[in-house]
Amino acid sequence: MNWPFPRARYIDHDRNFSRLVDDLSSQPLIAIDTESNSLYAYRERICLIQISTRSADYIVDPLRVANLHLLGPLLADPSIEKVFHAAEYDLMCLKRDYGFTISGLFDTMVAARICGHKAIGLDKMLSLYVGVTMDKSHQRDDWGQRPLSEESLLYAQMDTHYLPMLRDRLRDELARINALDEAWETFVENARVPAINHQFDPEGYWRIGFNADLSRRQMALLRELYLLRESIAEERDTPPFKVFGDSVLVALAVAAPYTPERMKGIPGMTRAQIDRYGQRIVQAVERGRRAPVPQPPPRPVTDPIVTERYNALRLWRKTRAEARGVESDVILSKDTLWSLAQRGPAHPDDLRGINGLGPWRIATYGQEILDILKPLARR
Repeated sequence: MNWPFPRARYIDHDRNFSRLVDDLSSQPLIAIDTESNSLYAYRERICLIQISTRSADYIVDPLRVANLHLLGPLLADPSIEKVFHAAEYDLMCLKRDYGFTISGLFDTMVAARICGHKAIGLDKMLSLYVGVTMDKSHQRDDWGQRPLSEESLLYAQMDTHYLPMLRDRLRDELARINALDEAWETFVENARVPAINHQFDPEGYWRIGFNADLSRRQMALLRELYLLRESIAEERDTPPFKVFGDSVLVALAVAAPYTPERMKGIPGMTRAQIDRYGQRIVQAVERGRRAPVPQPPPRPVTDPIVTERYNALRLWRKTRAEARGVESDVILSKDTLWSLAQRGPAHPDDLRGINGLGPWRIATYGQEILDILKPLARR
């Protein structure tokens, strides 16, 4: 196939990776992306790490390289700028798999949102700023398989090859609209995202059943079916949604089939699923019939004054965002609004230490926030 630029160097040996890290340590800027196998494995993991400088592209194979910890100091070095597009999930995975800390982040998607762009996918950004068309057909590839096709490797390389150039264009735009301080503050906050947590939640069936208007007995059946799905997914090393979708679990809980044959006609149940899992489903349904009905988890009760503050802040945020031509959460996140509503700050010093309220946002929005909350102070 025709490659539009020099191929990325594929790094799958420890010695070559050590040399790469040494070379990257002298770079002022690197672009990074990751590919994981979340669509194909029970326990997702990073399967590729793409890295680009302004002059070369690399694809690191974490399934073959053992000393990936060498990348940690480089990622933590604030003097080296790390360019991602939509960094949050990549950072959560890098922290989960390797415990890395990232400093010096520049997120091109966040920058685009601050600039007021609505179409913020990498393909849209590259088309707009670089004049490049991306082939997104490999987005759902199984990145854990080896060897990867040339088309998959080109797709992976494209994800970082143009990021330094895109970063330059967006940085210029941020400077033009006087939003660099806002952007840097947001990047620092976003880099603190916690590691992703894929631990199984045995109470997660409530999330599925709450909106399905199920009886308590049906919730008992749903619980057993939910636990069965997780067990099958772990056995097969596949994501739970590929065993049964949530809607199928609900339909099975409602139908409560006594035999595999009674599963015919249940929306989402295929003949292959019935043949493969039918008897285990029947056994799960029987366990649900005999089990004590579960007690729903307590729902949090929100103080009315907190709700009133939150609604007032949300209205202010919407007005502010419309005036700037950005999405509301560019102003402040929902979590930050709730923190403000719960704390009810009355003085400028009270705004410090609230996640999402750095020096720039306090200087820009702090007095407005205090003015909104002042009439809603507790008496």
